[in-house]
Amino acid sequence: MYQRTFRLSCEELSNALYVVGTELQVNISRCAPPKCKYFSVKCSPTVQYKILPPPPPKEANTLPNLLTPKSILIITMDTASKHAFDSKLSVQYYTESTETLGRAILHLTAVEISLDVDADRDGVVEKNNPNKGSWKWGPQGHGAILLVNCDSEWTYRKRQDCDDPAITKVSDLRDMSRMVVRTKGPAQLPEGYKLTLHVSQTDSEKIRVFGDSNQKDVSNPLSRCFLKYFITTNPLVLDENSLCQVISYKGGTVESQFFVEGLRFPDKDFDGLVTINLSLLEPTSQFFPETPIFTDKVMFRMAPWIMTPNTLDPVEVFVCSIKDNYEFLKGMKNLVRKTGLKLKVCYEYMNRGDRWMQDELEFGYIDSPHHSFPVVLDSPRNGYLSDFPYEELLGPDFGYVTREALDQKVTSLDSFGNLEVSPPVIVNGRSYPLGRIIIGVAFPTTTHGRNMTKVVQDFLWAQKVQEPIALFSDWLAVGHVDEFMTFVPAPDRKGFRLLLASPDAGYKLFHDLQHDGHGQAQLFEGISGKKTISVDDILSDPQLKYANNYVQGCVDWNRDVLKKELGLEEEDIIDLPILFYLDEDNMALAYYPDMVNMIVLGKHLGVPKPFGPQVDGHCVLEAEMCSLMGKLGLTCFFIDDYASYHELLGEVHCGSNVRREPFSFKWWNMEP
Repeated sequence: MYQRTFRLSCEELSNALYVVGTELQVNISRCAPPKCKYFSVKCSPTVQYKILPPPPPKEANTLPNLLTPKSILIITMDTASKHAFDSKLSVQYYTESTETLGRAILHLTAVEISLDVDADRDGVVEKNNPNKGSWKWGPQGHGAILLVNCDSEWTYRKRQDCDDPAITKVSDLRDMSRMVVRTKGPAQLPEGYKLTLHVSQTDSEKIRVFGDSNQKDVSNPLSRCFLKYFITTNPLVLDENSLCQVISYKGGTVESQFFVEGLRFPDKDFDGLVTINLSLLEPTSQFFPETPIFTDKVMFRMAPWIMTPNTLDPVEVFVCSIKDNYEFLKGMKNLVRKTGLKLKVCYEYMNRGDRWMQDELEFGYIDSPHHSFPVVLDSPRNGYLSDFPYEELLGPDFGYVTREALDQKVTSLDSFGNLEVSPPVIVNGRSYPLGRIIIGVAFPTTTHGRNMTKVVQDFLWAQKVQEPIALFSDWLAVGHVDEFMTFVPAPDRKGFRLLLASPDAGYKLFHDLQHDGHGQAQLFEGISGKKTISVDDILSDPQLKYANNYVQGCVDWNRDVLKKELGLEEEDIIDLPILFYLDEDNMALAYYPDMVNMIVLGKHLGVPKPFGPQVDGHCVLEAEMCSLMGKLGLTCFFIDDYASYHELLGEVHCGSNVRREPFSFKWWNMEP
């Protein structure tokens, strides 16, 4: 309970503005006249008090209470006053012979004041939640939530709403969290008293607070019924240029509504928590500032950006249309048509020849009890597709965030084929209900390798709800984790399988073919201008074998990390038969289209057509892939990406992207 120290005086009348729910603490001996030995207390029926330390029980007609240097009076009131100073308390002082020495009189005005938010996360701003000033994770946790207002209510000359210091459309209020100042009391506060909202300089850089010019008097039923139908104007109350604002007090029972706007995602220098304060100020004298006599506070946590894994339902598929990817685009259209999803094509006027839709952006979302919307994370690669996320995706209820590597070198590892997320897992009893982010970096002992820029890694770690895992991907020429791993849904075990590229599985398959008399079966048949090669020739190439032994070692290193960090067993992993070769810098590239680099649309998989060895008119690699995935109830659709993607060091996943449904699990219920 909020406790305020108050001084009485025997020389003049004292007035106090009391906030219901607090305590006034008075040291009775401080203003006692000299030679005072005893005291007594009287008060109005609306005032309660207790004496500390408690006096012993007294019989009738005994002396008043014994006064000691530590005699304390605790004063409380239960209800707000109807009029100023309509309650009274007096303390009378006595000599040892019980003669009256003096009297201290206190006139009291009681008001109810609270600053309220949705601290129990049910979408309703409840009154005076005892946990509103703190944050706690978990299903039994508490604390209000803010969304970063990173979408745009504008479709022409668009700008992010958080860049605009004003509310220009009522729809923008949905992206903000409601905050209510509730007051109850006499028609006016005593002269000189003020109510102020205020924030720290640090927090003011992360939020704005807007008011509502149509304040509600909840004692008036007409205002409750009809005000919600009127468009309101919302003046700016608090921001980095205005840390404190006096707000009006209106008599009676009033709810003053405010809207809190989030401006920044959690990051290395921001833990996501902000605090807003409401203070009651008391006048002192003409030449001195008012002093706070009561402060209420609320705490918000900024909602994190959340990635969506392959196991969540797809909503939209994104691809680029360029002059040389007709076959790829035709295959993608056929696949998406079978799934009944939306296909959004980015044409050349926007992509400017950049086909790598996966590398430019990553889809995610933000969520709160009152609102949720998708948010695209724009990579720092800044290729020719760089305008697409902002110009084409940003809009009403579709947010945008990026991290620019201003003083850091951007490499291929900053493309978002190098950014994935696992399905939900439990690891050694610890739950990750939103999965874990996966990024590729240089080997830990390498000093000159490529890494994802620190500014992006810092952002991902700061979101807290999908604790990242760093894999070793710098052994690849392109360096992306999607070149050797992906996740697909499964009906059993953990609800998914981890697919890994496996040269060992590739060599086993080819050795089996050779053993069965198919050593002359040819790879790359049907590819214009591409020389075919037989299974026998592949198996007799020692340099290729050495290269794949090295690649298998790199994959196995990552396999062990993923097993440990995701709590996987061998039964949760499927090895796909994929071979690699090394370029002149000893960096690995897929020997034939890399089937692990696929697009996952529910039970439909868009897989790079591998152009493997033909036996009885069927591609052995396709047959193996269909067999492995068919056991999970998944259907493979093979897409020809050889000329337009594979030869440019990418595959189906690199050239596409998927926006997915958000998790049903609410992030604030987890315990990171």
